[in-house]
Amino acid sequence: MSFYAVLLLAVALSMDAFAVALASGCALRAPRPRHYFRISAAFGFFQFAMPVIGWYLGVSVREYMEAWDHWIAFVLLAWIGGKMALSGLRALRHRESCACPSVDPTAGSNLLVLSVATSIDALAVGLSLAILGTPIWGEAAVIGIICACITAGGLRIGKTLANLCALNGWAELAGGLTLLAIACNILREHQVF
Repeated sequence: MSFYAVLLLAVALSMDAFAVALASGCALRAPRPRHYFRISAAFGFFQFAMPVIGWYLGVSVREYMEAWDHWIAFVLLAWIGGKMALSGLRALRHRESCACPSVDPTAGSNLLVLSVATSIDALAVGLSLAILGTPIWGEAAVIGIICACITAGGLRIGKTLANLCALNGWAELAGGLTLLAIACNILREHQVF
């Protein structure tokens, strides 16, 4: 997988984290450096770790799936991307307001739950990369670093634009469409079309 494709994948996977960070910035109003560090480090770490876990799961079953591996990767990425795009469209259509949490989302169990929830899709991506025979460590590092940066940016934007949460829908839609494009590119690389 090219660096450009990994970069797009990292940005797409980070859109859930961006949306959560935007809402967290809304809730915190004036996030301190510790808030930036905690949420960026946690989201970045989980976005790094989940593809690695998925990759190791995928390597164990790869030899059984090599004939149709590109279809599995396509289905997983298209499912995640489609789900994200539909969620973004739904948010845009219904003009959902920003759900600002009443507690610090960057601390304790709240942070753990948010970190896992925003990185579940990265587990499926790791599985897809294993099936395709793509190495994982460099890709996972890029995904984690990009997510940490996007999360910090989302927290900052949430602080600045606390009442403009329609951005969440656009971010999720863009992330979903990017994952769908990567899924179609996998089929193109395997000369399906």
